[in-house]
Amino acid sequence: MKSYILIFPILASFLVTLFFVPPWIRRAKNAGLVGKDVNKFKGEKIAEAGGVTVISGFVLGVLTYVAISTFILKRTDNFVEIFALMSSILFISFIAFTDDILGWRIGLRRRTRLVLVAFASIPLIAINAGKSVVSVPFFGAVDLGIVYPLVLIPLGVVGATTTLNFLAGFNGLEAGEGIILISAFAMVSYFTGNTWLSIIALCMIASLFAFLIYNLNPAQVLGGDSLTYLVGGLVATMAILGNFEKVAVFFFIPVIIEVVLKSRGKLLKQSFGKPKKDGSLDLKYDKIYSLNHLAILLMKKYGTKPTEKKAVFLIWAFQIIIIILGFLIFKEGIFS
Repeated sequence: MKSYILIFPILASFLVTLFFVPPWIRRAKNAGLVGKDVNKFKGEKIAEAGGVTVISGFVLGVLTYVAISTFILKRTDNFVEIFALMSSILFISFIAFTDDILGWRIGLRRRTRLVLVAFASIPLIAINAGKSVVSVPFFGAVDLGIVYPLVLIPLGVVGATTTLNFLAGFNGLEAGEGIILISAFAMVSYFTGNTWLSIIALCMIASLFAFLIYNLNPAQVLGGDSLTYLVGGLVATMAILGNFEKVAVFFFIPVIIEVVLKSRGKLLKQSFGKPKKDGSLDLKYDKIYSLNHLAILLMKKYGTKPTEKKAVFLIWAFQIIIIILGFLIFKEGIFS
């Protein structure tokens, strides 16, 4: 019966984020922390770095879960892993917020961000998170030993954290993508026996839903790196702590495709569309450098008026299809 009390951490995450977003919008505008909504013809200025509100809701939700586990449920299982996860996430969030404050056109140097995010994996390395035995094609199970925590954990954290923000640029896209991805990881965690990890995931989902209310088109606030780095960091830490890295990589296929498309433009081409007076979007470039561009192209090809909202829904649908395929392909490992 006591297990029903675990709804409170999730509710706390939602309400805290919901409470903090409106004052953040006002304060960000007063401080000049605003950006142009580039997919709108008039290009209104809206508040940026709203991911900090999601961080607040998520952290307070997880701490509520820890408090309930300690004082009511009388259990302290996985507390070491939880605090390692939180340490990594908070370090990643600090890096991202710093980058947001400096502005996306200036920001931290790419190399600096990679190095700093690699340092964010130290808490996971310190507790020797995950399992060093991995399945390698043609070789079977291979124990990587010390190579796993010292090499693969930092690579995983850096890779997931710094690439998720490639698939961005449309109102609501990043928050919705985060909800879909983390929901999938919550289910994988639950079915693989990591219930504690699924509850942490639900705290993030609740925070993202509260933020999405203000981030959907037409957005009142943008998430920035504070949002995408946070979600990417949680994706990496959940995959490592839950030992489902292969599943995580498969679920990440849309982001991997986005990285490949961005690489065509040497990571310089932007994901935005070209706004028109009637509220529709046109292609910004002659070639496709983003899934955002591909969504616009598909709508044009099949006679649908390309809009920002429809493009976002298309990308979300693609992500959901990939996740369903992932559950089918890895069902033995997930549901065994």
